[in-house]
Amino acid sequence: MTRQQAWEKLNELMQNKNLIKHCLAVEAAMLAYANYFKIPKEEREKWAVAGLIHDADYEKFPHQHPQFTIKWLNKINADEDLVNAVAAHGFGFNVKAKTLMAKTLRAVDELTGLIVATALVRPTKKLSEVTVESVLKKWNSPSFAAGVNRKEIERGAQEIKVPLKKHIEIVLSGMQKIAGELGL
Repeated sequence: MTRQQAWEKLNELMQNKNLIKHCLAVEAAMLAYANYFKIPKEEREKWAVAGLIHDADYEKFPHQHPQFTIKWLNKINADEDLVNAVAAHGFGFNVKAKTLMAKTLRAVDELTGLIVATALVRPTKKLSEVTVESVLKKWNSPSFAAGVNRKEIERGAQEIKVPLKKHIEIVLSGMQKIAGELGL
């Protein structure tokens, strides 16, 4: 599956600009991790696509998410590891993450939301002004972005064996590269 195919499917299923931006943020985080883990260049697009497409059906089918996307990926004969990453991206889905790509998707998904929330409370609302330290400061305030599951983020970082501070750094740097697309 190409990025273009994923982008077209995402835009077919999703109209909410904030959800689209979330998918773009997760795509950027996955690409940052593909580089960090030194994934072969020919595999990096698949990592990015996993991030881009992971929530494609969430807006239209929130109660069946991610089942519609999984069926579609199987229908187009997408790689099994891509299907597994989408199927396992939420800890509550009870699907075993079989690959580093799948584990990484689980690790970055919630964290992108915390980083966006941290940017939005800055006077300029710019990702360029967000630091690892500012994210950690907000992390320690349970009432801030209360919907972000910090335990899931910690568990995800542990699964991929990256310390939390480094995890935030990698995801933040990936998102900062596409700050314009994110409107931040």
